Amino acid sequence: MGFRNEIRCEAQIVGTPDEVWAVLSDFGSYGEWNPGMDDVQGEAKAGSRLTIRFTLNGGRTRTMRPTVLVAEPGRELRWLGRLLLPWVFDGEHRFEIHETTPGVVTFVQGERFKGLLVPFLRKLIEVDTATTFVRVNEALALRVVELRTRDAA
Repeated sequence: MGFRNEIRCEAQIVGTPDEVWAVLSDFGSYGEWNPGMDDVQGEAKAGSRLTIRFTLNGGRTRTMRPTVLVAEPGRELRWLGRLLLPWVFDGEHRFEIHETTPGVVTFVQGERFKGLLVPFLRKLIEVDTATTFVRVNEALALRVVELRTRDAA
């Protein structure tokens, strides 16, 4: 994981691309497992607007309303969020699902940042956001395994 106006974090998940997508696109359940987003409303559909509520380190709650750019089941979910105007602070967030072997997925979460505020928010992005990505990837992997185990029983 490095920073050049972009953060990227990978995790290996025991599950199929469809199983990972099912968890990733079930926004209504994010509050149950996702340590990075308290609540997500909307559809995993290109062109739709999401409402995402999350808590920053320190306890402050924020809401953002990104637009879904790509929603390819079993492959990729990507959205663009912005603060005020396009040149102030944009974050293009992506989740990629790559089947490496049958039943194992490499999951990539990343975000590319653009805008005037990026240099001033660099420390927040490098530390808080990167740490949250790791925690979310780990929680997603656990959630997929939990649902697999439950469905197999």
